[in-house]
Order: sequence, then structure tokens, then C-alpha cells
Amino acid sequence: MSLTLAIVGRPNVGKSTLFNRLAGRKLALVDDTPGVTRDRRPGDARLVDLRFTMIDTAGLEVAGPDTLEGRMRAQTEAAIDESDGALFLIDAKAGLTPADELLADILRKRGKPVVLVANKAEAKGAESGMLDAWRLGLGEPCPVSAEHGGGMLDLRDAIVEAFGEERCFPSSDSAFGEAVTDVDVPTPADGADENDEGPDYDETKPLRVAIVGRPNAGKSTLINQFLGQDRLLTGPEAGITRDSIAVDFDWKGRKIKLFDTAGLRRKARVQEKLEKLSVADALRAIRFAEVVVVVLDSTIPFEKQDLQIADLIVREGRAPVIAFNKWDLIDNRQEKLAELREMTDRLLPQVRGIRAVTVAGQTGEGLERLMDNIALVHRVWNRRISTARLNRWLDHVVGHHPPPAISGRRLKLKYMTQIKARPPGFMISCTRPDAVPESYTRYLINSLRADFEMPGVPLRVVYRSGDNPYAPKDGKTRRPSLMPKKSATRAKSAGTGKSRTAKPKPAKKRG
Repeated sequence: MSLTLAIVGRPNVGKSTLFNRLAGRKLALVDDTPGVTRDRRPGDARLVDLRFTMIDTAGLEVAGPDTLEGRMRAQTEAAIDESDGALFLIDAKAGLTPADELLADILRKRGKPVVLVANKAEAKGAESGMLDAWRLGLGEPCPVSAEHGGGMLDLRDAIVEAFGEERCFPSSDSAFGEAVTDVDVPTPADGADENDEGPDYDETKPLRVAIVGRPNAGKSTLINQFLGQDRLLTGPEAGITRDSIAVDFDWKGRKIKLFDTAGLRRKARVQEKLEKLSVADALRAIRFAEVVVVVLDSTIPFEKQDLQIADLIVREGRAPVIAFNKWDLIDNRQEKLAELREMTDRLLPQVRGIRAVTVAGQTGEGLERLMDNIALVHRVWNRRISTARLNRWLDHVVGHHPPPAISGRRLKLKYMTQIKARPPGFMISCTRPDAVPESYTRYLINSLRADFEMPGVPLRVVYRSGDNPYAPKDGKTRRPSLMPKKSATRAKSAGTGKSRTAKPKPAKKRG
């Protein structure tokens, strides 16, 4: 796609609603509260036969450069500079405001094509606002309804008229390409043959990494340090990030997609609707990621919420990595490092051997080690083990520590194979699978980690019972009787309640 358009306007005019409409799905957070969007979010737009790249931006507000609103305005101006033109949204229902006139002056100074879009045109009294928009000197306003999808054909014609058909349709093939969403849906791992280790690990395959943690842990600063630019909005305020923003960068020739997420607070403290939407977007980013980096504050590590986030990642089956951020603020590093190692092993026993790296988002210290550990954990997360090796290992561990006897009956583990990867999952055929204690399952998982070098990733072990050839096919449980079958005569007499040995009555004498 050669055309890139920035969606700009003052707060609460419907920029994110139009972004979702053009994307064909709800990617950006939408709420009636002004100033929901703060970072600029790119996405692929589909408008009839027109394909282009769009950038959702924050609402323009007049404020100082050191304030949060001033930094949001800098992000909007950066989106205008990197785009080919702009879709300038105004609220036709409310009419023009001084903020609209200020943004129009900024766009005119850039000298790029601008399409004036009058949103909320379906509202009563919107005609006066559209007529008032002529004062901006940006041409005829295009009436649309981003919420209901009205006026999309007129918007398509206005974009083609402003940029030209050669620019909008560079080739016939690209005009009908499929739009790519902001978050790619992961493909399930294919089953592998039981006698091999599966395909080799592809180190050039793109990698999806989500950065999560509590508010004000330094997630956005860490990503900006990776990119080498102020791509995401940062500051001393807690809870700046709201949307899950995906950014791309190359690391040693490998494409990495990083997802910046909103800070996850305790569930009892999340009361506002907007924060609930942000948390839901962050949880969605965790589910679609492959590796999840949990950013912890080195000065106050392992709060209760940090442990809950790590446990959530393990239950979702993602590959976790811990990043102890703000390491530049620690004075006695050796003592602190030993303390962090002890706390990691003690508080996260469900992912024994989890990778933990000390980093500094402000200075860039430890970022190379962090990426090395992310690639290593991703390799382990995709690992497959042959069935032959697993069964030899099962015989060894069962001989060393046999399963316990439940109700006087010994459990027997017969067969083991790996049924999936991402994360690694194993199936064990055994007798009475519902009676295997949880302690013995933990013993098997810890032995798998140690013997096959799979530390720090979630492992799944399920039990199944073998098919009983004597079981009825209709699913009913029947116990075979050891007594001989009753004869027809005995069954008949039993049904009538009469005894077979009863003597016949004597015949009556005739007089």
C-alpha cells in the first residue's frame, strides 16, 4: 500500500470510530469520554475497492509541551508528518470550534492533501455545521456517519479525487489485496509424527511479543528504547497507555512485533468503563502473543499483582520472560540480584527455571540480553520430543519413583507421547486417569523440565485410559456373571412364583 492517511481532529469527533469502520473490526477503544486515544495506531483500511494505510491519532488540544496533552499533540503532529495526507474530521452536529481552526492551520502549513470529513451527519441540525465547515478553506466537506457506516461511498470518491487514481490504485493486483489486521491470529501447531522430533526451529520466522505489567512499570519506555525513537507516549503519570499498540522492528534480521499494553491493576480497583476496556484489550494481546515479557519494577518487585499476571500467562499457555526494569536505580546490585533470584524461584514454582533479565528502559542496559532470552524461550516453547525418547524416559522415572497406590490398587503408566507444542503438551495412557494425584503430576513435569531442558515454559500433561475390549459399545457398564444361565423351565417358574418341586394335587374321587 503506497497511500498513508492520518485521521486527525479534536477530541471526541469520532476518529477511532471511523478507524474501526475502515478496518472492518474493533481495534481501537471507543468511548464517549474525550481523549480516549493517546498513542498513534496504524492499521490497514478497506473502503470498497480502495486500500490504504491509516493512522489513528489523539485529539488535538492546546497545552504546554511538558504536559500530557502536549505530548499527545506531538504524537499527532508526528503522524501527520509521516503520512501522505490527512482525513480531517469535524463534528457536524456541534459545528466548528477554535480547536478545529487551529488544526486546519497546522494542516495547511504541512502542504499535504486534506479530505475534510463531516462526521455525525445523521444527527439533527448537522446541515448547519457542514455549511459552517466551508470557512476552513479546505474544500467541500464530505458528510459521513462513522458509527452507522453512512457516506462511505462518498468518502471513497473524495479520497480518490484528492490524491488521484494513479496514487490510490498503483496496480490492479494490490487494489484487491486482503487487508491485514493489527493483531495476527496465530496458526495452531500441526501434529508431528510420533517417531521424529518435528520440523526444525525457524529462526527467521516473525515473532509476536507482548509487554505487560503493572501501571508505571516502564513498558512504553522499554519499547521506545528498542525502536530508538519516541514512538509511544511516555511520562511520569501512571496509566498513560490505554490501547494495545503493535509496533514492528528488526532484530538481527528477524521481524519482531511488539505489543504495548495498558497497565494491569487489581481487579477490585478497576471500576471505570474505560479502564475495563483497556484491560480487556491487554488480555487479548496476551492471548495472541507467543512470548510475554512481564515488566517488574526492580525497586518494588513481586507485588501480588505481578504474581497474578505471571500466573495468568502460564494458564494461557504463553512463554513468559521476566524483565526487572529500572535497574539503573539500584545501588547494591549483587545483593539485590541474589534476592531477586531467590524470590523468583520461591514465588513462581509453577514455571521453574523462568528466564529473568535485569534491564533499564531509560538507558537501554540489558536489552540485548532480553532479546536473546526471548528467542531462547520461544525455541523451547516450540520444542517437540519423539515418542521413543519419551517412553524410555517414562520407564526410567516410573522405575525410580513409581506412582502411588490408590485404594490399594497400583496405578500403571503404559504409554506417553507429545500431542502438541506451543506450549508442549503430553498424553500418558494409564489405568484410572482420574485417580492420579496432583503431586505425582508435578513430579513428572519437573522431571520433564530437567531431563529435556525445557525450563521456564508451561507444560501440559493429560491422562487417558486405554480402550477396554470387553466393554459394551453402547456405553453401558455391565459386569459379567459367573453363575450359569437359568434354564427356560426355571425362569418360567421363577416368573410365576411357583416351585418346580411342588407335588401335584390328588384327583377328586367320583361318587
